[in-house]
Amino acid sequence: MMSKSTASQASASQGSASTTESTASTYRRERIAHWDAVAGAGGARCDISGGYHRRLAEIYRFLIPPGQKVLELGCQQGDLLAELEPSEGVGVDFSPRMIEAAVERHPKLRFVRADAHDLDLGETFDAIILSDLVNDVWDVQKVLERVRRHCAPHTRVVINTYSRLWHLPLAAARRLGLAKPLMAQNWLTVEDVSNLLDLTDFEVVRNCSEVLLPLRLPLLAPFCNRFLVKLWPFRLAALTNFIIARPRRKPTPKEQQPVVSVVVPARNEAGHIEEIIQRTPDMGAGTELLFVEGGSKDHTWDAIQKAIAARSGQRIKAFRQTDSGKGDAVRLGFSRAAGDVLMILDADMTVAPEDLPRFYRALMSGAAEFVNGVRLVYPMEKRAMRFWNLMGNKFFSLAFSWILGQPVKDTLCGTKVMRRADYEKIASNRSYFGEFDPFGDFDLIFGAAKLNMKIIDMPIRYRERRYGETNIQRWRHGWILLKMVFFSLFKIKFV
Repeated sequence: MMSKSTASQASASQGSASTTESTASTYRRERIAHWDAVAGAGGARCDISGGYHRRLAEIYRFLIPPGQKVLELGCQQGDLLAELEPSEGVGVDFSPRMIEAAVERHPKLRFVRADAHDLDLGETFDAIILSDLVNDVWDVQKVLERVRRHCAPHTRVVINTYSRLWHLPLAAARRLGLAKPLMAQNWLTVEDVSNLLDLTDFEVVRNCSEVLLPLRLPLLAPFCNRFLVKLWPFRLAALTNFIIARPRRKPTPKEQQPVVSVVVPARNEAGHIEEIIQRTPDMGAGTELLFVEGGSKDHTWDAIQKAIAARSGQRIKAFRQTDSGKGDAVRLGFSRAAGDVLMILDADMTVAPEDLPRFYRALMSGAAEFVNGVRLVYPMEKRAMRFWNLMGNKFFSLAFSWILGQPVKDTLCGTKVMRRADYEKIASNRSYFGEFDPFGDFDLIFGAAKLNMKIIDMPIRYRERRYGETNIQRWRHGWILLKMVFFSLFKIKFV
């Protein structure tokens, strides 16, 4: 039999749970009534909220390419979702009046009346948006658990939330009728949201601070919101914080290991071809080597053909460029590759082929979607890199890490690894940047950053070249890199 004390404790526990549930229900009912009233007022936006939401739409359009399947929780009248031009857009809100208005305004989108705490649509999405929602819900963790159910491995969750520093200015604006009325809010820091994402099996890819001036002031507002807010100390005063997350990836089972394609751009590298073939290890379900030769003044092509003829049973292919540059060679090699994992290995042998399984394991473990080699961690062999090249690489690593919002310590290491599906996304969005990169490194890094892919640096030992001379022209290529810094500023950072 249950003792009196045990029964009393159970009764108290049930009473506490009932009280909590009742409080949560009251909280939701009050908010439904509030947002119904806002929708009933026509949803008109005054100057301050209109400028803010217009800027939010610009940022979300940059983060989420058109043509994706997108879910927005707390969609209100569906305006933000419509701005994204999704192939399929689903908006969810618990306010009946908001859903009615959304259906009327955007008949090509699908809208569902539901509480985000109980959501179960039975489908997954490419992108899921929670714009200013986590400030307003009863249980953020429970909402994120529901979000997780609607994620595929490639899904990106984009959250923006008010900064606590704006509490008093926004309260004053609401009293003056310059902003929509709000009920008591959750004021969550980036660290708070990141912790909740971690608890619900998500991983933060990056975050950024946005919107310094929410008013519609020509020239001044764009200057503040595109440029100043990205710079210290102005970014500390940003109105909203964006957090981009992905579902935490699970390791790929051994029975599902893919074929690996290693693309080797080779120009004036005849003395390295045989060694590359001998030393490149077998990975996954098998490794294929693809040599891409172009513009050689030695007998590189002949060396490749001779090596292939001597190994008729191995997966080795060879192609000659019709254009020039390493970037063109990489794109040609990737287009002819058969594997589901794509790797680049420079033919100069300064990165040991034996290091490639490290990159493969990082990708298959789920730790990264784009693995980038780094030469600047371990001591180099004496003549591996000249002093000014080293200084230039360190400068560009700092510049590009700041621009991309993810640490990328070495942009010019030739060894990079990704899945074919992710490369195809980068290639399909290449028009945003254009054919700008003669090296091939930045085409991939910028594309991965634009798509919010998880980039991981892989430290390697950088060795001296044993044959031939470097194809890098220090000052000419340094000038091209500097131009790329300014190019990427206006394509990635100041948007």
